[in-house]
Amino acid sequence: MRSEVAVSPTTAPDAADVELAIGGMTCASCAARIEKKLNRMEGVTATVNYATEKAKVSYADGIAVADLIATVEATGYTAREPEPPRAAGAAGAAGDGAAEGPDELTPLRQRLITAVLLSVPVIAMAMIPALQFEYWQWLSLTLAAPVVVYGAWPFHKAAWTNARHGAATMDTLISVGTSAAFVWSLWALFFGTAGTPGMTHPFELTIARSDGSANIYLEAAAGVTAFILAGRYFEARSKRKAGAALRALMELGAKDVTVLRDGQEVRIPVSELAVGDRFVVRPGEKIATDGTVIEGTSAVDASMLTGESVPVEVAPGDGVTGATVNAGGRLVVEATRIGSDTQLARMAKLVEDAQNGKAAAQRLADRISAVFVPIVIALSLATLGFWLGNGAGAAAAFTAAVAVLIIACPCALGLATPTALMVGTGRGAQLGILIKGPEVLESTRKVDTVVLDKTGTVTTGRMTLLGVHTAEGTDERDVLRLAGALEHASEHPIAQAVATGAAERTGPLPVPEDFANVPGLGVQGVVDGHAVLVGREKLLAEWAMELPAALQQAKRAAEAAGRTAVAVAWDGEARAVLEVADAVKDTSAEAITRLRALGLRPVLLTGDNKAVAESVAREVGIDEVIAEVMPEDKVDVVKRLQAEGRSVAMVGDGVNDAAALAQADLGLAMGTGTDAAIEAGDLTLVRGDLRAAADAIRLARKTLGTIRTNLFWAFAYNVAALPLAAAGLLNPMLAGAAMAFSSVFVVGNSLRLRGFKATT
Repeated sequence: MRSEVAVSPTTAPDAADVELAIGGMTCASCAARIEKKLNRMEGVTATVNYATEKAKVSYADGIAVADLIATVEATGYTAREPEPPRAAGAAGAAGDGAAEGPDELTPLRQRLITAVLLSVPVIAMAMIPALQFEYWQWLSLTLAAPVVVYGAWPFHKAAWTNARHGAATMDTLISVGTSAAFVWSLWALFFGTAGTPGMTHPFELTIARSDGSANIYLEAAAGVTAFILAGRYFEARSKRKAGAALRALMELGAKDVTVLRDGQEVRIPVSELAVGDRFVVRPGEKIATDGTVIEGTSAVDASMLTGESVPVEVAPGDGVTGATVNAGGRLVVEATRIGSDTQLARMAKLVEDAQNGKAAAQRLADRISAVFVPIVIALSLATLGFWLGNGAGAAAAFTAAVAVLIIACPCALGLATPTALMVGTGRGAQLGILIKGPEVLESTRKVDTVVLDKTGTVTTGRMTLLGVHTAEGTDERDVLRLAGALEHASEHPIAQAVATGAAERTGPLPVPEDFANVPGLGVQGVVDGHAVLVGREKLLAEWAMELPAALQQAKRAAEAAGRTAVAVAWDGEARAVLEVADAVKDTSAEAITRLRALGLRPVLLTGDNKAVAESVAREVGIDEVIAEVMPEDKVDVVKRLQAEGRSVAMVGDGVNDAAALAQADLGLAMGTGTDAAIEAGDLTLVRGDLRAAADAIRLARKTLGTIRTNLFWAFAYNVAALPLAAAGLLNPMLAGAAMAFSSVFVVGNSLRLRGFKATT
């Protein structure tokens, strides 16, 4: 692994990596341009992610980080060095990756609100003759001016930056089109006849040449600005969440810890914890950092971190992981790793690397604009030259040239993505499916493999009483009442599963007359006058009791299936074996069938042992199983599948799934899981029902299809109308009607997504 540079050296002593925060990008083509410039430097390999606004750069000896920053700035954008690491602690260096940059959403929201409020009356007056009172055109100018100048300022700024570097994007087309419409309207109002009191735009959908002196295009300038700002705002909202997975990971860690100092317990912030410190973890508390148990025995619930439901028994000498929960007795732990060295911090780094390593989603509109914009500008100039050369007069020549820019200005194009996305995501939210942004949709079309985390995704994620095997002459109800009553007094997750299952099947449980926990073996006590033992077979052996042959066989069968076998005895005789395991969800098998119907190949991925994994896979109909995978290795499994040429969707719910969700071509997070997994996913399944995964992919694919249809017709409208504009045959009402029709078509096509139905 290459070393990670935290602060910029004068020159790199050897090949190294640095992560730069990039500012000023407005579209995916900006990221591509920066990446291209950096990669042209000798000894530099760079990946620029538009979504996270970061550049991950590998640079060779002799290159300074300052040189990389200078290259980015010379391209027209900003770059800054990473911040130095914070003080050691659980939220230390790993938290740096989650640091948020300046809030760009608030000014964008302010521009959007201003543009919408001012442009609505401008559009209404232009399109409805009844609203065109005597001086309506001057009110339109008053309302449209702030929209074109203030609202569209980000587009003008980006267009100027792009122009200085010989590039053209959708920002260029928006800026040129809205500016042309506004400037021509100013000329028509002050120097033409458009400012005459009583001037109206009648409904004359005729093709005729005019000198344009009575034509104003303020509604096009203001409306396009408002529409495009709406699209940018919703895109920025989804982009802002890119670092939320890392923040969610850091929130899992403990904030304070009780350390032992000279035999006294002292409460301190986790950031002050040092390697070698001994700290106390009481039942129900989070373990502050990675360490080794010095005193005490307990069961540790690692489900928040690993996603696996079976608790881990720990005793002196065993290692424990920060952010897991002590579910049993009091522990004294010696800290062995802190800050960026902990497993939680390493997993946060994996998530960040996976996010930065994702190829920036290239929006179709930006790809086409790279060719479309220069062609439109060239056509406008050619039109101006042609009419001037043919003696048509300056007014007619400029009218035709400006008409080309105006008709090319993407009103419907601005609506194509945001309207489909808003309707699609709105419908998804009604069905419990949350889609993060437009870039997510492209991934759904390509995926051919779906990797499913076992615990909490295919299974319920909690221990459940699944079976009861009784000795001859023993009543199952008696077993459940006595064992459940005793287990109810224990905090152990397996004990709670037995108690819950017993209460569901027999009703209220009696209160034990005596209770004792036997560390590592089980519990014992007196219930309804019976001396009861519940736990491992070894606990019964200590009381000279053996399981009968039938119960021995039941125990072996349960363990072979990956289940936990719990022995029950009372009054000196072994009476039953209980099977406890993470139960498969009722809908999982049906969900697998639906995923296969979408052309996806399911793979079960889990940290559990192979027997458990294969048992679950058989039950739900999955053929490919990858078991006994360490939490931090799940991302490597996804990378390996991708290296085999597969396009991978990942479905998970645990913190250990977060990096894999980010690395996958499409991440689907179960809404019942941890915040880290949810934030790292591209799609969130609120219901926690795996069948929603199939619905989510269907809805995302349908939304993507709608966007593509919208974009096609938006461009088709532009292409069809450009020759008329170049010929000088476009009057304002014809242009307005055509633009309105294309916009209505786009909106109507998008609204069809409201009829999407889930199959659940």
